[in-house]
Amino acid sequence: MTLRLRLNPRLYLAAAMGWAVFAVVTLAALIAAHLAAEQAELRARSDAESLLAEFATQVRDTLSMHLETRRALLQATATQIAASEDRSARTLSRALGALQAQYPEYSWLGIASGAGRMIVDTDRIPPGTDVSQVPWFHESSAQPYVSDARPQSRDVAATLAAGAGLSGRSIDMSIPLDPSLGPAGGVIAAEVSWSWVELVVARMQTAFTRHRELEVILAARDGSVLLGPQAWLGRAITSDSDIAEGGAYLAGSRAQLRLAQGLGLGWTAVVRQRADLALAPVRTTRRTVFSIVFLAGLMAAAVAVQATGLLTRRLTALAAEAEAVQRGQQRRLLPPPGADEVSRIGATLAQVVDFLQSEKQALQTLNAELDLRVIERTQRIERLAKEARHAAVTRERLRMARDLHDTLAHSLMALLTQIRMIRKFRARMETTTLETELAQAEAVAATGLTEARAAIKQMRDNGVRDAGLGPALHDLARRFAQRTGVATTIETDPLSANWLDERAETVFRIVEESLRNVERHAKSRTVRVQLRRIPLSEAGVDALGQPTRALLEVADDGIGFDPLGAHPGHFGLLGMHEQAALIDAKICISSQAGQGTAVTIEFEY
Repeated sequence: MTLRLRLNPRLYLAAAMGWAVFAVVTLAALIAAHLAAEQAELRARSDAESLLAEFATQVRDTLSMHLETRRALLQATATQIAASEDRSARTLSRALGALQAQYPEYSWLGIASGAGRMIVDTDRIPPGTDVSQVPWFHESSAQPYVSDARPQSRDVAATLAAGAGLSGRSIDMSIPLDPSLGPAGGVIAAEVSWSWVELVVARMQTAFTRHRELEVILAARDGSVLLGPQAWLGRAITSDSDIAEGGAYLAGSRAQLRLAQGLGLGWTAVVRQRADLALAPVRTTRRTVFSIVFLAGLMAAAVAVQATGLLTRRLTALAAEAEAVQRGQQRRLLPPPGADEVSRIGATLAQVVDFLQSEKQALQTLNAELDLRVIERTQRIERLAKEARHAAVTRERLRMARDLHDTLAHSLMALLTQIRMIRKFRARMETTTLETELAQAEAVAATGLTEARAAIKQMRDNGVRDAGLGPALHDLARRFAQRTGVATTIETDPLSANWLDERAETVFRIVEESLRNVERHAKSRTVRVQLRRIPLSEAGVDALGQPTRALLEVADDGIGFDPLGAHPGHFGLLGMHEQAALIDAKICISSQAGQGTAVTIEFEY
């Protein structure tokens, strides 16, 4: 535990200096290690790509050599046939059979006359078949023909003659029997099986994989992948293709597979290797360099802590003196001797401690006097609190009186009027009329009871204090619309949800009384309630530049009334003015007959 405290830079300057040195050394080491490893990785990547390009060159040259050898064998056979005096079908068939037996990679061999008719072949195309339009015939003018292209649309015989219909991909070769006459002197053609090409590439890949896990990709002239990983078969390699697959591989390529006489297949050989295997030595070096540098940083930090501890011994002693004074073990601070910064700081602290001790004594005397004043002020505050509670009780009584007037008093007045009318005219009333009037009286009594219960519930359940003024108004408007069927819209400022005090409750009561008057007297179709803060252009601002007042409006499109006229027996408007006065709010009731009524309240918030 002591060692942990000694290494805490917030408690000891030596630890702070040591950790600062450690952070600087480690950061510099990490940057240096990263730069060195990055350069090594770039060199390794470049070397690996060069080596892969050499492997691709070997693939290209090896394929070129093997194909050139097969073309040369076909050329030698053509020379032998041209020099032979016996060109009978049997002799020609024997020559082709011997060549195919010795070199089975020739999947098909055939000889056509100068007129484009098949003379003999190795059991694929019937003699006499017209092959004059087959590429290996009409392309063999004065130069041998080598191609891996397959015909697009020909009849069955011509497709078979092209050597690509039933045997799949292959390499077609043709040599004029008499170069001076071109195809007119006859053509010997051959099909080199694709399986032989795959075997040659597989052998080279096996030789490469003895030392490294390499992949060979062979693409045709049009970019389509002929050989390679399963995921690449059927795809096309273009200038935009990502052979490296987002850096997962390193790749080298060589294009333009050519034969000795300038014949070209246009193939591209690509050899690639997984980047994690190719760059594994570099990453091992990166970890080694990082480990060495990190350990060096730790050692540097430890040495720095020890060195700073020796250099700050006097400061540590001064801190111990200050802590003893703080704990109350001694009253004065003894500065260390000398003329350096620590001694000057100690002398200054000693003067400050002496001054604080004298001030402490003065404060104790002052605190005793303040205690007496606090006792006196407390007694005065208790008297004021009693008066405030009495005022609050009085305001609550007034509010309860207003609520009972707005509910129970109105209902009892209507019930009394109904009963007086029944007593006065009951002798003249028919039985049905009397029953109707009694039912109405019963309905008035039930309504009064419901309203009285609602008033009592509102006295006990204060939604404004729980949910805020805005949500409470929304709930009030919803219940009003459900009860009366009047279309009601309400807009409130979002901040009004935070208005929870007595002012918010008083504003809520005024809106409640306004909606109750609309329900009983207005006969309106729509009611709009809006609560907003007054913009800066309309009201003063506080010290922080924020609006200080809010405006609430309740407007309906009912029959209206004369606000200045006498309304004996009705105290609702008077109660609204009294409630507004309790919170120093300005209330304005504007109305005209047939033009609805608007109640606006401006209050401070």
